[in-house]
Amino acid sequence: QVQPVESGGDLVQAGGSLRLSCDASGIIFSINRMGYYRQTPGKQRELVAEMTSAGSTNYADSVKGRFTISRDNAKNTVNLQMNILKPEDTAVYYCKISSFYGDVYWGQGTQVTVSS
Repeated sequence: QVQPVESGGDLVQAGGSLRLSCDASGIIFSINRMGYYRQTPGKQRELVAEMTSAGSTNYADSVKGRFTISRDNAKNTVNLQMNILKPEDTAVYYCKISSFYGDVYWGQGTQVTVSS
């Protein structure tokens, strides 16, 4: 099973910062969209942020101004810088990668916990 490798989840206090990383180098090719979703128990997975290969971005309203997504097209990596974290940001964060051929790949998920 092809799966990008995620890292960066942790326990942090409210107001703090974390940086998530997702690495698809050498395993996924012809990448179009790269992004992050998050999920809490009993709820659907929701978009946090995504970026196309052309650099267009899309953010959930709840994270605008606090989170920044970036990617390195040469290395096939994507990062999510999360600042001013809030307890409601607590979730499992999943990297999602979509190819130009319609293939979708999910990372294994990384836990982000924000304490109040």
